[in-house]
Amino acid sequence: MDYIRVTSIDDPLFAKLHQLMKEVFPPEEVLDFDLWKGPLEDPSIRVFVAVHQEEVVGVTEYRYYPEWNIAMTDFTIIGRPGLGLGRFIANKRMEDLQELASQNGVELNGMFAEIYDPYRIGDHDFGGVKTMDPYVRREVLSHLGYKRLDFPYVHPSWENDGTAVEGLDLCFMPLDDSVNELKSTLVVDFLSTYYSVLPDKPQAWLDMIEQLKSKEMVHLLEL
Repeated sequence: MDYIRVTSIDDPLFAKLHQLMKEVFPPEEVLDFDLWKGPLEDPSIRVFVAVHQEEVVGVTEYRYYPEWNIAMTDFTIIGRPGLGLGRFIANKRMEDLQELASQNGVELNGMFAEIYDPYRIGDHDFGGVKTMDPYVRREVLSHLGYKRLDFPYVHPSWENDGTAVEGLDLCFMPLDDSVNELKSTLVVDFLSTYYSVLPDKPQAWLDMIEQLKSKEMVHLLEL
């Protein structure tokens, strides 16, 4: 199995990657093909595919923020069972992030991720791909060490139509197991930076940010 970075929409692997995304994710979570040109060419955004027998069987996108020494996992797709893809991608991603942190003279503090909550909204079947079952994924991510930030979370739709997407939790995986809260300023700064690419923010998201600004800390709860 190969772990290969994709940096151009002209890369034949990207067409396979994008098709896999459309098969697995709901439309509001998938950026249009041509709109990927900028993100793929952005050195801070890291898109890797797992290639098995010349086919893209897994994908992960993530980014590292040296100013906060944290990462964000944008998404992970486990497209086929029986290949050990989850462990393969998680290990390769962490190796890459630790190398980036090392270049910054530190060890990684942790990683954010948006995680579906199927106990609230259970209508995502992820294209019938059983390895992407939201109940399974939530437990796997809990096993990896992700914890849920204690506030009602929404995010702007990637269709950039001003709607708020619900049914997810913002989570954080601290690499120090003793960490059980984050500074709210970190959460606000991160979310404001992460979603700066989407100019049409829903009012629910703006209200959420204002509520976070009124807090000093945000607790981390078990998934």
